[in-house]
Amino acid sequence: MIGLISATAAGAAARDRLAAAWPDRARVYEGPVGEAVRAAFAECEQLVCFLATGAVVRLLAPLLGDKRADPGVVCVDEAGRFAVSLVGGHGGGANELAREVGGLLGAEPVVTTATDAVGLAGLDTLGLPYEGSVAAVSRALLDGEPVVLEAESAWPLPPLPTSAHGAYTVRLTDRAVTPGEREVLLRPPSLVVGVGASKGAPAQEVLQLVEEALREAGLSPRSVAELATVDAKAEEPGIVAAAERLGVPLVTYSAEELVTVGVPNPSDAPLAAVGTPSVAEAAALLRGGELLVPKRKSVRADGRPAMATCAVVRRPGRGRLAVVGLGPGARDLLTPRAAAELRRASVLVGLDQYVDQIRDLLRPGTRVLESGLGAEEERARTAVAEARKGHAVALIGSGDAGVYAMASPALAEASDDIDVVGVPGVTAALAAGAILGAPLGHDHVSISLSDLHTPWEVIERRVRAAAEADIVVTFYNPRSRGRDWQLPKALAILAGHREPATPVGVVRNASRPDESSRVTTLAELDPATVDMMTVVTVGNTATRIIAGRMVTPRGYRWQERNQEGAQ
Repeated sequence: MIGLISATAAGAAARDRLAAAWPDRARVYEGPVGEAVRAAFAECEQLVCFLATGAVVRLLAPLLGDKRADPGVVCVDEAGRFAVSLVGGHGGGANELAREVGGLLGAEPVVTTATDAVGLAGLDTLGLPYEGSVAAVSRALLDGEPVVLEAESAWPLPPLPTSAHGAYTVRLTDRAVTPGEREVLLRPPSLVVGVGASKGAPAQEVLQLVEEALREAGLSPRSVAELATVDAKAEEPGIVAAAERLGVPLVTYSAEELVTVGVPNPSDAPLAAVGTPSVAEAAALLRGGELLVPKRKSVRADGRPAMATCAVVRRPGRGRLAVVGLGPGARDLLTPRAAAELRRASVLVGLDQYVDQIRDLLRPGTRVLESGLGAEEERARTAVAEARKGHAVALIGSGDAGVYAMASPALAEASDDIDVVGVPGVTAALAAGAILGAPLGHDHVSISLSDLHTPWEVIERRVRAAAEADIVVTFYNPRSRGRDWQLPKALAILAGHREPATPVGVVRNASRPDESSRVTTLAELDPATVDMMTVVTVGNTATRIIAGRMVTPRGYRWQERNQEGAQ
C-alpha cells in the first residue's frame, strides 16, 4: 500500500490525482501531518509526501531503522515540479515510485542513488537474493575499477560492466558459500525441491528433511525456486506449511505427468498410494534439470518409519528474448515498457540505424550486435542464439516489431527453450494516421508492396481483395529505386473500385524532425513523389476530407444520416 500525505490545498489536489490513479494501491492519510506520516510509515510499504523535503526529513528521522525494511519515500514539492526519491531508493522502491509519480503528475523524477544516476543496474535491484559487500562492489563499478562476473550457471542478468580480472567479484551461484570481503553473491532461483509425504506428515519433518538435504549437498536455501509434488498432496498440511516457511510456491503435477518421468529410484509405495512410482524425484525433474540430490527419506528421532521424501534438481537458467518495437522514431513515442526492456537487456541486437536512435538509453556494459539492411534473418538467428546462451536479449525493430519487422523471423527461429516477451510499439500506419486526421476510423488493412520476400502475384491478390471490400489501405514499402512500378499498379487496382476524388494521405518520416505530409486524391497522387520512407493511406468510399484532414466515419449509418439531413 502507498500512503499519501499532504498539508495544503495544492498538495491535496495532486494527492487526490494519485489516489484516483491508484484506487487499489493508495491510502490517503488525513489529519495532522506528523501523525499522518507516522501512521503511514508503520502501515505502508511506500509513502508519497506532498511536503518540503526538510519537513519530511525531520518527520522521518526518528522513524528510520533498516534501509532494507523501511518504506520507500517520495517527496513532491508544492508546485508539483519534482518527485524526489528521498528514502529507500532501491530497497523501498522509491526510485521507481518517483518515476511513476512523475509520469502521472508531469513532475521531474529526481533520483540521486549513485548507480541509477549513471545508469548502472543496482546489485540490490536485480530481483535476486544477494549477500556480501554490495556497497563496496557497487562503488568499484561506479569508479570504473575492474569487477569480475563469475556466473556458475547462465542467467539472464541485466548488463554489468565487468572485466575478466579484478579485485572485486560478483558471483552468481546457488552453492552455500560465504562471500569474500570484496564479493557479492547473487542467488539465482535455480533449485527445485521435489517432496513426497505420507498423510499427516509433520511440517517440521518435511522442512528439516529439505534443509538437511540442501546443507549436505552444499546448496543455498535462498536459491530454492519452488517445492514440487503430486496433485494428491496439494493440500497436505505438512508440505504446504514447509513451502510457506521456506517462502516459495508449491507446484503440483498430476500422477499421469509424473509417471512419464524416468527416475533412478522408483518405488511401489507411491505407485499404490497416488498412482506414480516416484513423487519427489519425478516432480523435481519434470521440467528438466540435473538431479543433485537423489530421493532421500526423513529420519525420525523416535525411530518410527519416515513420513517424508525429497529430491533436489538444478534447472538451467532460461534465456530471455524481448522483441521490442521502438515506434516510428520520435523519442516520446517510445513506450516506457520498451525503454525498460532496453535497460534490462545485456545484449542488444538490431539494425545499425535503429541502434543509433536508442544507444543513449542502454546501460553501461550492454553488448551491442548491430548490422545493416538486408540482414534481418541473420539478426533474428543471432538474437535467439544469444538468448539460448542464457542472456537477456533485446531484438529491436521500428514501429511495432510484429508488423513488417523482426518478431516474425525471430519467433520462427525460437523454440520453447527460451522465454519470449513481445513489447508493442506505435506503428508507422498509426503515426501517419494521427498526422493525417482519422483515416483509420473504420475497417482498414496494411499491405507491403515490397516483393523481395512476397511474390507480386500474392500482393496483387491482396490489394484487389481490399479494393473490392472497400477497405482503407495503408501501403508500406511503397516505392524504391529498384521497385518503381508496384505502387502505380496498386493504385490502378484501387481506382477500379473507387472514385478519382478518393482521399489519399502521404506521410514521410512520420514523427521525425524532417516529417512531411500532404492530403491529395487518388487521381492526383504522383507515385514519383513517394519513397521507402513514406506511408501511403488510401481512403475508402466513405472517407472525406474535412478541414484538410482525412476522416473515415466510424459507422456508415452516421454518414447516411448526415446525407439525409442535407437533402
